[in-house]
Amino acid sequence: MPNPFPGMNPYLESPELWHQVDNRLIVSIADEITPQVAPNYRVSIEERVYTSMEDLMLVGIADVAVARRDLRDSSPTSATSVLAQPIRVRVPMPEEIVERFLEVKSTQTGVVVCVIEVLSPKNKRDKDGRATYASKRLKILGSATSLVEIDLLRSGDSMPVLGGTSDHINSVYRILVSRGSCRPDADLFAFGLQDRIPSFPIPLLANDPEPSVDLQTLLNQIYDRARFDLAIDYSKPVKPALPPEEARATAHISYQKSK
Repeated sequence: MPNPFPGMNPYLESPELWHQVDNRLIVSIADEITPQVAPNYRVSIEERVYTSMEDLMLVGIADVAVARRDLRDSSPTSATSVLAQPIRVRVPMPEEIVERFLEVKSTQTGVVVCVIEVLSPKNKRDKDGRATYASKRLKILGSATSLVEIDLLRSGDSMPVLGGTSDHINSVYRILVSRGSCRPDADLFAFGLQDRIPSFPIPLLANDPEPSVDLQTLLNQIYDRARFDLAIDYSKPVKPALPPEEARATAHISYQKSK
């Protein structure tokens, strides 16, 4: 069953599915680009590994509930003995995070000419994940290497860009193409939930033709091959929740798919 949305499917943004979408998208983009750039370039899948402290969402977790004593019916007791009663808590746990990205390298020199990133929830929300990615992003933007940054996640804070209209800057989804030879100028492809995901170019060295990536087709193919239609319950609300106007605009899709 094909992707029922005209562009990005918001159900794919759920924490349960996004890591699968992310991994498949990285491989699909690499496979799409490689025939267009070989033999002068090759596309490699790289990994970034860092440690993050797990976010503990305590709301609704039964084992952190505190059973309170009714002091009116109990015998007198000191403040010390009351405080001595332990409660169940949780401590932040270090978590090893592995994020994949693409590098387009010159086969003659081995130089990385372009980095392609698909943003993760931790890049946009988590303190450690955002700091790690922001540091790498800053190094790329200060170099001659081009950057393609794909943001298909509505939650979290978007990575900073300057200029443009408020509609572009505050758009739901974004693809940034920053050519190393043109900075600080860059191209921002901004689109919403009702829009088809735009195709975008991959910057290479000067005078070399830039390959194009049809991200909408790739995402639809991933949806079909992974059979995400079997993993999504369209009768349930989208996570994260849609704004009221977007929810109304897409209600008919969810209704039809849940029948």
